Amino acid sequence: MAKKGSVLVVDDEEIMRDVLETLLSAEGYRVDLAKTGEEGLEVYGRRSYDVVLLDVSMPGMNGLDVLGELLKTDADAVVVMITAYATYDTAIAAWERGAFGCVRKPFRNEQITETVAEGIKRRRKEEERRSLRRAMSRSVERDSIIGRSEKMRGVFSLVDQVAPARSTVLIMGESGTGKELIAKAIHEQSPRAAKTFVPVNSTNIPSELLESELFGHTRGAFTGAVAAKKGLFEVADGGTIFLDEIGDIPPETQARLLRVIQEREFTPLGDTAPRKVDVRIIAATNIDLKEAVRQGAFREDLYYRLAVVPIDLPPLRERREDILALAQHFIRKYNEENNRTVSDQIAPDVLALMETYQWPGNVRELENVVERAVVIAPTPEITRACLPREMTESPTIGAIAGGSDAGVALDAGRGVNFYDEVRRFEIDLIRRALEQTGGRQSRAARLLGMNATTLNSKIKTYSIQSRP
Repeated sequence: MAKKGSVLVVDDEEIMRDVLETLLSAEGYRVDLAKTGEEGLEVYGRRSYDVVLLDVSMPGMNGLDVLGELLKTDADAVVVMITAYATYDTAIAAWERGAFGCVRKPFRNEQITETVAEGIKRRRKEEERRSLRRAMSRSVERDSIIGRSEKMRGVFSLVDQVAPARSTVLIMGESGTGKELIAKAIHEQSPRAAKTFVPVNSTNIPSELLESELFGHTRGAFTGAVAAKKGLFEVADGGTIFLDEIGDIPPETQARLLRVIQEREFTPLGDTAPRKVDVRIIAATNIDLKEAVRQGAFREDLYYRLAVVPIDLPPLRERREDILALAQHFIRKYNEENNRTVSDQIAPDVLALMETYQWPGNVRELENVVERAVVIAPTPEITRACLPREMTESPTIGAIAGGSDAGVALDAGRGVNFYDEVRRFEIDLIRRALEQTGGRQSRAARLLGMNATTLNSKIKTYSIQSRP
C-alpha cells in the first residue's frame, strides 16, 4: 500500500505504541516509534514527520516540554498531544504552546485516524506555503538582477544549473557588476535557501582579525579575547558563506580556508579540537586570480578548489542593451523610497548619454546616478541637467544599436546638435529594421542585435511608427 504520510509516535507505554503503530500502518502511514521525549527529539532531528503523536505524561522530559523543543526545531511541526489526563488546563497549555490537537485516553480509533488525516492536510498546506514563499523570494531576488542581454541570459542559465548542487562557485567580475546578487540568487534557489546566507567582505576586515572572524576563537586565544566567539563559518552552518574579494585574503588564511573546503572542518583560534561544518562556499573577486597565482600572491590549489564552477559577470559597457531596463528599475525603486513620481520613460537624449557612457563603476554607478537624478529632478522626468558632469561632457559615443564602441565624435565647432543626431540615427535604424522585417519586432530586434523588450521600449520612447 502506498504511504500516505509519516507519523512519529512518542509514548512511554509499549502497548500504546503497538496499538498506534498497528492502527496507523493499516491506514497506509509510515510509523516510527520513540519511548521517551529525548528519543523522540533525536528521531525527529534526523528527519521530519507529517504528524507527531506525543504523550503528555512521560518519565524524563514531559510532553509539553518536548512539544516546545519540537517547534524550535520545526516551527511548522504538527503535534497531537495524547493524555489520560485531558483536563481543560492541559489542552489549553498544549494549544498555547503550538499543539495541533489533544486526544484523551482511552480514545476511539476514529479519533486518531481523523486527527492524523487533518494534521497531514495542515502539514501539506504549510509545505505549499513554504514552497510559495521560497518561489516568491527567488522571484524577488531574480527581479533585482536585471538583464535581458545574451551575456546575462547565459549567467542566469548557469545560476539555475549550479544552484541545486553543493559545489563551490567563483564569481568573477569588476566592482559594481552585482556579484553578491548572483551569490544570493544561487543561495535562494538552492536546498539551503531556508538557512543562513552570510556575506563576508575580506577588504573590510583587518587581516589580523580575519581568521578570528571566519573561524571564531576561544576565550583568551589572544589579547582582548575576553569571551569565546563563533566564527562566520559556524554561523553559516547548513547555509552559504559568500567570500567577497577573495583575492585579498592573506596567505596564512588561504591555507586554513583550503582545509575548510577539503575537510569540511575548521579549528577556532585557541582551540585544538576541529569542528565539522556543512557550508557551501561562494567566492567572488574583481582581480585576475590566475595572474595572482602566477605572481605567487594566491595559492594555486586554493584557486582550483574555488573555481569548480566559474561564473563571469560582464561589465555594464558590454551589456548596453540592459541599461534602459536597469535605469527604469532604479527609477521605480527610488520613486518609492523617496515618494517621488519621476517618469520611467527616459528622454532620448538622456538615454543616449546612459547607453554610451563607459560606466567604470558598472551597475552600482548607474544605480547611484539614477538615485541622484530621481531626488533632484525638478520636473516629472529626468533631464540632462540631472546627470553628473562626466556623463554630459563625454566627447564620444558608441554605435547604439549594437552596443559597440565605434566612435562618433561631437563636432561642437560646426554647431552639430550631437544628441539630436544620435536620436535621428537610432530612429532611422529601427525604422529600417522594422521595414525589412515587415514590422515584426522580434525579427527586427535580432537584426539590430538587441533584446526584443529593449526594442519595444525604444519604439515607445521614440514614438516610432513604421513608414507606410
